[in-house]
Amino acid sequence: MKKVFIDGSAGTTGLRIFERLSTRDDIELIVLEDKYRKSENHRREALNNSDAVFLCLPDQAAKEAVAMIENPATVVIDASTAHRTKEGWTYGYPELSKSHEDQVRKAKRIANPGCHASGFIALVYPLVEAGLLDQGARLSCHSVTGYSGGGKQMIMEYEDENRNILLDAPRQYGIGQVHKHLDEMARISGLKTPPVFSPIVSGFYSGMVVTVPLFKEDLKIKAGLSDLRQVFKEKYQGPVVSYVEKADEDGFLSANALSGKDSMQIMVEGNDDRMLLIARYDNLGKGASGSAVQCLNLVLGRDMAYGLNL
Repeated sequence: MKKVFIDGSAGTTGLRIFERLSTRDDIELIVLEDKYRKSENHRREALNNSDAVFLCLPDQAAKEAVAMIENPATVVIDASTAHRTKEGWTYGYPELSKSHEDQVRKAKRIANPGCHASGFIALVYPLVEAGLLDQGARLSCHSVTGYSGGGKQMIMEYEDENRNILLDAPRQYGIGQVHKHLDEMARISGLKTPPVFSPIVSGFYSGMVVTVPLFKEDLKIKAGLSDLRQVFKEKYQGPVVSYVEKADEDGFLSANALSGKDSMQIMVEGNDDRMLLIARYDNLGKGASGSAVQCLNLVLGRDMAYGLNL
């Protein structure tokens, strides 16, 4: 039985990971009493006595936690932004290729993908890989997410019965084009330039829809809707990420349709001139905790979907 420690288990990502792992019989969870959760000595001991650890911490705290680990056998799965493009860390997105999956299985340091980035990369990487999109393509991306992505403080703000009236409408943010996911989105998908990114937080707890619009002129070779659909149909056949057709609800796409799930739906809509690449999933599922548990499963030699809610 493998020992697993969640450093930062009180946050939204940590709580969901704990929920997914707490009923498993192949794992022994190391849990610190509340009074020891922030104790450096107790955390250091837990980190080094674990076969695998999840870091559900702010970036600086995640770096400090990694520095505490002296046990060469300990596998680290970091849910922060700190190591996603750092040399020596494996990017935890096994669906992108067999090579990505194999790297996750063997890795000791795994960076868990960001929530917005997960959708963008799932949509763009296959087209760059297939030669349909040039690495120099200059794209845009639109993302609608639930407020749980903002952590405990934002959850409290949205669930306060006396909340600010401005929270009653969707709110765009990252308008200065300096969002922390941008470097990750470009590098992992194979682009030279980050997209123009428009993230929007809205008044539902969890779920998200990420959309990348394309004109036919954006494609390197003559291709249309059916060609793009075929690429994704071949790339994403489950169990976690799947290409789907006609997933709309009478012409609408609800961003919270997969709330509570760890799966992701990939769609291509529009026409041969103007196309929409769409990824729908839960920001706490495939966008965070579900993806992290998926990586642990591969490290432990299990089916990647084991224990997930699909």
